[in-house]
Amino acid sequence: MLQPGLSCLLLLLHVCVVFGTELSFELPDNDKQCFYEELEKDVKFDIDFQVIAGGNYDVDCFVTDPQNNVLYNEKKKQYDSFSHTTIMKGEYKVCFSNEFSTFTHKIVYLDFRHGDEEPLLQTMTRSTALTQLESSCVSIHEILKVVAESQTWYRLREAHDRTKAEHLLERVTYWSIGETVLLFVIGIGQVMMLKSFFADKKGSVLAAT
Repeated sequence: MLQPGLSCLLLLLHVCVVFGTELSFELPDNDKQCFYEELEKDVKFDIDFQVIAGGNYDVDCFVTDPQNNVLYNEKKKQYDSFSHTTIMKGEYKVCFSNEFSTFTHKIVYLDFRHGDEEPLLQTMTRSTALTQLESSCVSIHEILKVVAESQTWYRLREAHDRTKAEHLLERVTYWSIGETVLLFVIGIGQVMMLKSFFADKKGSVLAAT
């Protein structure tokens, strides 16, 4: 007989999770990248994206079905979410465009999920009541899902804030270098100007004698 803790762990590992793709990719300036997914009919899919770094942190995004009908089309979005249930089988396309930018590349995070998650316990599909152990497993499972989503959100915020901080540090560094060079130029200019004053006075004294 399985121990309660081991039984709960096996139930958690037995879950059939939603299929999905989670990645971050670089989108060069004046470029477009597309991702393709073969889906069956009546399948729900969800898309979450966010620009982590680059320019004004915006990107164009559009989604099309197998017949190239536009399901979603947004311009210069920093982040957004989109959900849709397929009405036909075929290849669905998700594209990100940075063609409006002439010199800044972007780093984009994409999370593409499709399908439905099966019940954690087969008994949940019946009318029988859950045992205390089964209820605990379900609660742990839901909490872990929230924790995973929170960790993803915090990682994105961390990457976004780190990029901003590095960009600010770069600008401050360049500004400090510029101020230092300007101080040297002004100092050298003042020395040369004072030297020229004394040189003119010395020349005038020699001419008088």
